[in-house]
Amino acid sequence: MKQYKLPHDHGTNTLEIFAGTHENKSFEDVADIFSLVSDSTRLKIFCLLCHTEDCVINIAAAVDMSSPAVSHHLRVLKNAKLVASRKVGKEVYYTVADTREAALLHGAVDRMMEIRGCEIEEM
Repeated sequence: MKQYKLPHDHGTNTLEIFAGTHENKSFEDVADIFSLVSDSTRLKIFCLLCHTEDCVINIAAAVDMSSPAVSHHLRVLKNAKLVASRKVGKEVYYTVADTREAALLHGAVDRMMEIRGCEIEEM
């Protein structure tokens, strides 16, 4: 691992804050998750699935999009392990994934919505 030296010593713990993260992989992983929900439609789908489980057709109707467009967003969220699916017969149901990342993001989105005065109803 590369040794870092600050140009000025101000008696702060600047280097310790980023200890073990200089490879940028950790920051890239977190940025990737945030970039997924930087799209307002994807955020709306994620938020909906935090509070219910539903099929593509109903999700599409709820967010006023076509089923293929919603399927694309769901695939992206599922690949990131933020959304999970289960199949019952021919129907596929989606919900928020049971991962730490999804739980943390869910909490953050709910808090931000509360701050903005747009609380989400629990079902």
